[in-house]
Amino acid sequence: MTLQELKAKYGNLQNQIDAVKAEAEKRPDGLTKADYESISALMDEQDGLKAQIDTASRMEARGDSFVEGSKVEVVGLAAEASPYSLGEYVQDAVKIADANRKGQSVSVPRADAYQRRIKNAPTGNSEGVPSEGGFLVGTDMGSGIMKRVYENNELLTRCERRTISANSNGIKINGLDETSRADGSRHGGVRGYWVAEGNDITSSRPKWRRIELELKKVAALYYPTDELMSDAVALEQEVTEAVGDELSFKIQDAIYRGDGAGKPLGILNSPCLIEQAKETGQAADTIVYENVLKMWTRKWGPGSNYIWIINDETIPQLAVMNVAVGTGGAPVFIPAGDATQAPFNMLFGRPIIEIEQASAIGDAGDIMLADMSQYLIAEKGGTQFAMSIHVQFVNDELVLRWIVRIDGQPTWNAALTRYKGANTKSPFVVLAAR
Repeated sequence: MTLQELKAKYGNLQNQIDAVKAEAEKRPDGLTKADYESISALMDEQDGLKAQIDTASRMEARGDSFVEGSKVEVVGLAAEASPYSLGEYVQDAVKIADANRKGQSVSVPRADAYQRRIKNAPTGNSEGVPSEGGFLVGTDMGSGIMKRVYENNELLTRCERRTISANSNGIKINGLDETSRADGSRHGGVRGYWVAEGNDITSSRPKWRRIELELKKVAALYYPTDELMSDAVALEQEVTEAVGDELSFKIQDAIYRGDGAGKPLGILNSPCLIEQAKETGQAADTIVYENVLKMWTRKWGPGSNYIWIINDETIPQLAVMNVAVGTGGAPVFIPAGDATQAPFNMLFGRPIIEIEQASAIGDAGDIMLADMSQYLIAEKGGTQFAMSIHVQFVNDELVLRWIVRIDGQPTWNAALTRYKGANTKSPFVVLAAR
């Protein structure tokens, strides 16, 4: 197999893994034992391919380039036909920047051909910065970074997502302006009537509001060492892991607690968030059964859509939580890997997701009940990459910069007043500070 065919096969296996996960997310019990066995077999096959890909990439890197005096040449097939990895692309970018810094001539046909191809791609990408040695990175190379962002982002993978077209920097969506379930307010104004024979039917209509998302930029800088720059495969692996993890962290942090200023509007700052009050006399930094029970009653919609998002400092209290039954009790918390083969810890039958961005125990946001399908993400395909030899010129260091364009906000603009009952409802409920 060629390197391109190996990568294609690896990607096809990943698509199969993603398909198994996607089907499992539709089921209340999530991944089954059979699902895990299927995913394990696919991952084993990927591991075997990875070794072949690494070797083929090294062979490609050694056979494609040579340096003669002050002129750099990269010999190979056209970019459309030749496999071209992220590591190799960064190496070419370094050669160009180094030659430019020294005032030397440089010719890198493979990099030039790749630039022409992705500039003409129908998906479109933002321009790099020429004065900084900017280079575009198409979705074929940027996918490695974004794949890791999604793999390591428990919230982003559960959000409702929209892709922005090449010629747009935002999206406007009509949403129902519904803040009450009282008669005349459902769906923003639709009302039904019991009609006697011969009487006219009173008209009504829904009320709409505009949901607007404008793309924001999240960026990460990376300083590669000279040793790392010499190995295209290691460079690609290191950059993908480090940059992917950092971008994932920042995006998840914004989804959870972003203030909407230059970043997505996070759940904790959303006007639809409900804060369930603590119990009278409740001790500081505690979570009791009555807290989570009342949070559960404030949710809107099917319970099967919800997850619990927590700071792991809450686990010792959740793990011993139970409902008193006579002289005994019944557990509320179900640990992962018990007889039900649940892949997550469970609370009220719903998965518990631990994230770093959840608030410290005792603060609002240390535990949240959330339906992440009610959080809307807008994103633009492709990842922008730029390189600068000027930022750390004195130390002879190169800096790589990655930019992802994304925005998000809850689809609700307010908590919902019930048809009957005093408490409001929402897809996002937190326990108030204690």
